Amino acid sequence: MSKDEIEDSSAPLVEHLAELRSRLIWAAMAFIVAMVLCFVVADPILRFLLRPIEEAMRALGNPNPVMQYTAPQEYFFTLVRVSMVAGLAVSFPVIAYQLWRFVAPGLYRTEKQAFLPFLIASPLLFLLGATFAHYIVTPLAMNFFLGFADASSVLTGLIPALVGENVPTTMSEAAADMANAGAATTSEGISIIFQGKVNETLDISLKLIIAFGLCFQLPVLLTLMGKAGLVSSKGLAGMRKYAVVLILIVAALVTPPDVLSQMILFFAVYPLYEVSIFLIRRIEKRREADLRAQGLWQDEEEEDGAA
Repeated sequence: MSKDEIEDSSAPLVEHLAELRSRLIWAAMAFIVAMVLCFVVADPILRFLLRPIEEAMRALGNPNPVMQYTAPQEYFFTLVRVSMVAGLAVSFPVIAYQLWRFVAPGLYRTEKQAFLPFLIASPLLFLLGATFAHYIVTPLAMNFFLGFADASSVLTGLIPALVGENVPTTMSEAAADMANAGAATTSEGISIIFQGKVNETLDISLKLIIAFGLCFQLPVLLTLMGKAGLVSSKGLAGMRKYAVVLILIVAALVTPPDVLSQMILFFAVYPLYEVSIFLIRRIEKRREADLRAQGLWQDEEEEDGAA
């Protein structure tokens, strides 16, 4: 190969790298602008994310829920984290558009028609999973954990109550007694109350939102693989028992260490696995119909007879 041929072959690569750099710059600028804008309203976003635990604490009898931070910089960096996550969500359409502009020129018309629906479905499914986590899973988890602690306090207070001692039976009553007593001391026993930290509670909410958002991408991933011929509906149907085990393992890894949220994630994701089998089966039937129309389809029985 001559020197001129080498330079001509390297020119498209340089152009693609320049195009990639341009798209990455636009995506990064969109993310930074969105993060800065979200930081302005980070406090309302944080309060929105903490609403499930607030409602759980109110339901358990605490009229004035309080969250705390224990380091001077903790609240600031919590708002930075919130603005980063919210900024990524706000800027995702721009990032997806830049990705599409980079990939689309190298695709055929049929490939564009096949890829674009998945590019649209992916953020919608992530939003669906995040909404499911925030409005259903997180409140259930918060009510379970705080309610469990409250129930333990009731059981702990039964024995002193039987001998006539007046002790607080719930965390909310203990907090009220402490507030009313001020600096008063008790002769025996210790009050166990919940004093939540902002960043730790936010971690639980964000982990559940991200976990459910990503797991709801399962139909997109499997359907793309089915369209590319990497998996088949028959193969996925035969792997159901392994899929159950794998989903349970993923649920244990990506959710907080409690059985409740893990089982909710499993029962939310496994139906998506069945939906993926249904979608891939439809793709296979459509592909078979197209090949039959072109006279290129050969049944398995005919293939066995020919062999």
